[in-house]
Parts: sequence; structure tokens; C-alpha cells
Amino acid sequence: MRVFAPGKLVVLGEYAVLDGAPALVAAVDRGVSCEVEPGDGIETPGDDRFVREALKGAPARLYRFTDWNPVQLSDKPGFGGSAAATVAACLAGHGHEDLLERALAVHHRVQGSGSGIDVWASVNGGLRVWPTGQARASVPLTAVYSGNSAKTGPRVQVYRAWKDRAGFVRDSAALLDLPLHDALKAGWRLLCSMAKRANLDYATPPLQRIVQLAEDHGGAAKPSGAGGGDVAVALIEDPEARAQFERACALEGFPPIPVQICGGARVGAHLVAKG
Repeated sequence: MRVFAPGKLVVLGEYAVLDGAPALVAAVDRGVSCEVEPGDGIETPGDDRFVREALKGAPARLYRFTDWNPVQLSDKPGFGGSAAATVAACLAGHGHEDLLERALAVHHRVQGSGSGIDVWASVNGGLRVWPTGQARASVPLTAVYSGNSAKTGPRVQVYRAWKDRAGFVRDSAALLDLPLHDALKAGWRLLCSMAKRANLDYATPPLQRIVQLAEDHGGAAKPSGAGGGDVAVALIEDPEARAQFERACALEGFPPIPVQICGGARVGAHLVAKG
């Protein structure tokens, strides 16, 4: 048996989700797979804390984890790999029953914090509003790596220590009522403003340049996640302009990472693009 669990891109709503605001998140075809064979053991390419916790009480088998559709870069861009691994392990070891609840509990026990949106996206798939599950039509997203990874935990701590969050949370929730192109532009400005007021390291020069390149090509972009580096998400509807944007990013040392919005975790065949 083989299972697949997708990664995620947060499109709108970062940080405010920690205060209960809605967010828009895409499950993407960059995740984790697990092959289950006769035997007894766990094989992983890296950190095994999440999968070992998830497989407690599971039948004795050989659980072989691999990156699914990995990105060929020296650093590992943030597509929610620990969440995808947790979901894959829970599905492989315990099946579909109570998958979301089990994976959320495991991920929280190991990580100790977070909204759970990455686990939720990996289970549910598609482009959806968290936490209602409302589906949005698939759009041509492009992920662009800014050149360095970034740690989420310290930035979350800075955000939580900032007391004046109510207005930011309200404005973040309102982004979901805008057309997505406009929401990405407004979300970028809102998060930059929040970061300045909270003294949070968010808008690095590479991310600023990626945003500018997207706007130069008729689109919009913003960091996906906590900022400070890692991945930006861009929306450029016109295919020719999108290709030109991706070439421009690559020439400036920001590798574009093709992604497809896909279905949630499943057993068997590869996940397929979800419209």
C-alpha cells in the first residue's frame, strides 16, 4: 500500500489565523508519500519525530517515507512537510477514520504550537477557506523560492507578544472578500504594516523583489507563511506573462517552483489536480 499527503501554500491570512481569523490555503502536489510493506520499522529521509508519534499503536509493518514530488534545491522550501508527513503516517498506520483529528493532535503534541492549517489542508485538499472548508475555484499559482529558508517559531512568538492585534486580525479576515489578485496585493501591504508595528522580520529584499517582478508582469505576489525568507506565492493569470515572470525570477536567482492544487491525502494513485 502507498499513501500520499500533499503540502500546502497559505495564500491569505498568515498570522491572523493564530487569532481565529479565516485564511485561504491551497493543498499542492509537493508533499510526502509512505509505502507500507511487510516487516517492522520506520524509514524516513529526515526528521522522524512526527511519523513515529503518528504510528504509535499502528500495526507492525515497514513504513517507508519519501518526499513526494520533491523540490531539487539545496535548502528545503516550506510546503508544510512535517504536517504532510504526519498526515501520511496517520493514514498509513490507522486509516481514514478520524484522520484529521488524529493528525492535528499528533502534530500539536510534537510541534507544541500552530494553528493546524497545514494539517487541515493536507487532509482536505483543494483551495479552501479555513476553517469553514468553503472551496474556491482552482487558480494558476506559482511558488517562488526567495533563496533562504526561514524559521516560523520565533516570528510567531514576536507576533503573539504584540498586543495591538485586533485591527490587523479584522483587516486580514476582510481580505477573503476581495478578488484574489486584489487580495494578494492588499495582503502584502497589510502584513508589511503589521510586521513594522510588531517589530517582526518579514519583508526581506528578495521577497520584495519577487513581489515587484510579479506586479511588473501584471500579477500579484506575497510571502506564503511567516516571511523572513522561504517561499512567495504569485498569481499571474495570463500564461505568457506568467512564463515571463518565472524566467525573470530564475534569472535573478529566485527559482520558480511549479505547483498544482490537488486533492487531499489518499491511498493508492497519485493525487490529481483539483479544479
